Amino acid sequence: MAAVLAMVFSPVAAHAAPADLTAIPAAVPCSALLKADLSAIGGSGSKVNSAEETTSDGIAVCNVKGALAPKINFQVLLPVKTWTQRYLQVGCGGLCGMITLRSGASSGCTPLTNGEFVMAATDMGHSDPSGAWGLDEQQRNDFAYRAQHLTAEAAKALIAAYYGQDPRYSYFNGCSDGGREAVMEAMRFPDDFNGIIAGAPAMLFQVQNTLHHGWLARSNYDADGQVILTSKLLPLIHQAVLDACDANDGLVDGLIAQPALCQFDPQTLVGKGLTQEQADALAKIYAGPHDPQTGAPLTTGNPLYGSELGWQGVFVADNADSELFSQKIVEPVMRYLAFETAVPDAQLSDLKFTEATLNALRTRHPLFDATMTDLSAFQQDGGKLILWHGLADQHISPANTVSFHKGMIRDMGAETVDGFERLYLLPGVGHCGGGQGPAALDLLTPMMEWVETGSAPDGIMTASTDDTSTFGQPDGSVGDGGGHPQLADLGVAPLPAMTRPVYPYPATAEWSGKGEVTDGTTWHKGPAAEIVTLHDWPGADFFARYTPAD
Repeated sequence: MAAVLAMVFSPVAAHAAPADLTAIPAAVPCSALLKADLSAIGGSGSKVNSAEETTSDGIAVCNVKGALAPKINFQVLLPVKTWTQRYLQVGCGGLCGMITLRSGASSGCTPLTNGEFVMAATDMGHSDPSGAWGLDEQQRNDFAYRAQHLTAEAAKALIAAYYGQDPRYSYFNGCSDGGREAVMEAMRFPDDFNGIIAGAPAMLFQVQNTLHHGWLARSNYDADGQVILTSKLLPLIHQAVLDACDANDGLVDGLIAQPALCQFDPQTLVGKGLTQEQADALAKIYAGPHDPQTGAPLTTGNPLYGSELGWQGVFVADNADSELFSQKIVEPVMRYLAFETAVPDAQLSDLKFTEATLNALRTRHPLFDATMTDLSAFQQDGGKLILWHGLADQHISPANTVSFHKGMIRDMGAETVDGFERLYLLPGVGHCGGGQGPAALDLLTPMMEWVETGSAPDGIMTASTDDTSTFGQPDGSVGDGGGHPQLADLGVAPLPAMTRPVYPYPATAEWSGKGEVTDGTTWHKGPAAEIVTLHDWPGADFFARYTPAD
């Protein structure tokens, strides 16, 4: 596997190296940062709580922990001797509530592994998984947008105090809710970061955490609250999908690279491993919620064909009497966040799949959602945006990210969008990583090249990995979000180790027909394709120009 991973960093196309920046050592002792005044940034009560020299992954750092009023906690790691004038802020997953200083989608990024970045993260202003903090308007705002912005300001102030200069370049990297946070920064604070990487963004927060996950859970409970589809059925279902659709993208390789071409009927499995009730539940999962009166779809997209093995621990459980994780996602948001009036005793069974519910979600859409398709201020400030999404994502449908991308082209023009944004869709890759597809990739290095030298990315090489995916994963999820330990539990062998390029949407990757299919150097850019099917739905205007709410 190490040999495979070594190949991933061979460039698919020639790129300039990131700017060669001089390492700047600390100008003052770490302890001096205890005196930093953050009240102008976060208000009265904002302060540095601790500042001590330690090591992080073998790099000497000044580890600073602090608070921004009223309840935002943050942490900053400042390299003592190895800082090359770059700042990296990372997002969190689920409803956050904890600080995680890890950067995903950056496998083998040399400046990162060498400790050349100042890194920072925040808990988004709470540590309560119940969601009850949503009763407080200030904490809602902190989670929606304020915590990441103020953390950026605080970290930059500490950088200036510690090194005697500001960062030359600032970057943000997040996945899942961290992807929402990433796009929110581009929307609301276009000069906070020069480059932003947003993976599997939960940008349509309002619908994602109510109608989407609510439907996935409700579809898989019977009238007695028992789980209909259990984990042991997933290999059978996935293989049936492969049998029907694997060849559609031009290569039988165990990955569905163009789910839009897939036509699979769950009813074909009745009597062949599934009962009628199970086949009906499966059909509901693929179809998504529809208003029973109008027939209108209530989400922009649903789990894609090929994502089945990752459903374990999300809306499919090992045992019939388990509570589905999708339900655990929905109920805190239903009770305290999504709707204008809190309903602390709301249950999944109370959620109505109607256009009326969709319209009720509009009230807080301008607060929590990050689907504003006119990022002109960020673009005009020179900002660069890379979006990426695994096509086997079990939590967030890639249709959301494609809808956002197409909405930007509609509202800003294709040439403008091409000048500052790229979207990569990864076959067989689960939520923020994992899955059977090659999930190891480095987007941070090409982002630095783009920002610092003007060299825009094209093909990005990906590789198989056994590493557990933790970046952006919601707290409490089962397994690794679709990676090999979970596949082993299902009795499914991983696909052969491989490298493979991905190209900016809508381009596909095409095998040359020569050499080993598992060798990414035998692939090249293929023709444009639909890849992910979009449909008309009454919430399409969520992906549009709008004024964010405070």
